[in-house]
Amino acid sequence: MEVSFHEMDLLSRQFNQAHRAAVQTELNAAGLREVGHPMLVSILQSAEKDPDGQCQAQRELADLLHVSPAAVANSLKCLERDGYIRREPWQKDARRNRVLLTEKGAAAVEGCRDVFRRVSDRMMAGFSPEECAQLMDFQRRMLNNLLNFQPKE
Repeated sequence: MEVSFHEMDLLSRQFNQAHRAAVQTELNAAGLREVGHPMLVSILQSAEKDPDGQCQAQRELADLLHVSPAAVANSLKCLERDGYIRREPWQKDARRNRVLLTEKGAAAVEGCRDVFRRVSDRMMAGFSPEECAQLMDFQRRMLNNLLNFQPKE
């Protein structure tokens, strides 16, 4: 059976929407409705624990999440307003701010990770470990194909 590109695109959009809705439903149930970008919160915890005290710039965060720097700036502003993070000048470069989790932010990280785990468990129910590994391989290949695409001239 040959799959049309239209069907593949439609399925991809449906999958992304269903995943986003499942994560948001779980966040709401966990009392984390305010966390606008739970993946960003989780990444901030990783950056905070860097042994060199290295902080990630908005551009680096944007690249990692595949969103615009403006979207990251907006998310950080909301997270700061809601008490999840605080910013302080970076000692090595005063033009950059370190983004640090507050106590509320650290608790939100754990809540977000639990949400991701529950959604992933539900999404992958019935798949063998081998099938999960194969699916991740396929997804990485698709992502690389999209990120490394060079239009023909």
